Amino acid sequence: MASEPAAEAGVRPTVAAVRGRRPGPPYPIVLALLGVLVAGTATTGIAVGSIGVPAGQVWGILLHQVAPALVEPTWTPVRETIVVDVRLPRVLLAGVVGAGLSVAGMALQALVRNPLADPMLLGVSSGASVGAVLVLVLNLSLFGLFTLPIAAFCGALAALVAVYFLARSGGRMTTVRLVLAGVATAEVLSAVASFLIVTSNDPHKTQSALRWMLGGLAGTTWTTVWIPVGTVLIGTAVLLGLCRPLNLLLAGEEAAAALGLDVHRFRGALFTLVALMIGTIVAVSGQIGFVGLIMPHVVRLLVGADHRRALPAAALLGAAFLIAADLAARTLMSPEEIPVGILTALVGGPFFLWLMRRKAAR
Repeated sequence: MASEPAAEAGVRPTVAAVRGRRPGPPYPIVLALLGVLVAGTATTGIAVGSIGVPAGQVWGILLHQVAPALVEPTWTPVRETIVVDVRLPRVLLAGVVGAGLSVAGMALQALVRNPLADPMLLGVSSGASVGAVLVLVLNLSLFGLFTLPIAAFCGALAALVAVYFLARSGGRMTTVRLVLAGVATAEVLSAVASFLIVTSNDPHKTQSALRWMLGGLAGTTWTTVWIPVGTVLIGTAVLLGLCRPLNLLLAGEEAAAALGLDVHRFRGALFTLVALMIGTIVAVSGQIGFVGLIMPHVVRLLVGADHRRALPAAALLGAAFLIAADLAARTLMSPEEIPVGILTALVGGPFFLWLMRRKAAR
């Protein structure tokens, strides 16, 4: 049997390969450009709508909210209300959801060592769908405006517990068991949600449930923004602190174990963290697919696979992408609104096929 130093020496090239990347723009420049992209899409998302607001006026209104003495109001109160109370919380939530799904997707792909992994894989989103559909079909309102997100999160939490214990049947959580448990749980819960919708006698409730399952950010208010903002910020900060173990997982379980990582315990903790992030996001946005699948691949092309560099870039790119997708969802067929999950699927499907062909060509 090889000694521990020999094993460690054997895995160093693999870990180095994970951290390496193709030559490209310096990382600070990439991060700065992504920050500008987020600011630009956010400004456009706030400015564009049934009542247009000039971009300069958008920034003036926002600056006036922060420091009233610096900017003299030259706009009407109606425009200020539109910017601050209607569009800003929606754009902020879109950015947070996009960033959270992208970061969770990147962590999940490292967790299961599969580039096809997506935040919807764990079954958590299907559990959230069951909770939300129950509220919409049965017309429950125990907690007022918070009834639907609370029910969705409780459904997501129940799915998390089920997947966790199914994956640990036998004492150890392996990648194969985690994926199989997540897929099986997702299928069962999706069937339950579909059954609830089909058996509903109210077409309006059925339509509301279907639109929620397709994902959307309509009706966002400041009261519904803060919990996902806090969850995504804390979850991303924790994942940034776990960059080294995540890099080791990409190098392989044997390599990670040789360098002292308790793979099974770390996999269980990481699964719980990612699932809680996804559950909180899905509870306020519905199921929005492909964001957590596409963004990690784009980011790896830009900055490489090292999670210390990739996670911040994924958060910024995911935020910009979903803000732009939500803007398109509410303006392409105005005054009707397209569920944003449909647009992300229309963009993500062809990209995914292109990615498969690109990898096959290599």
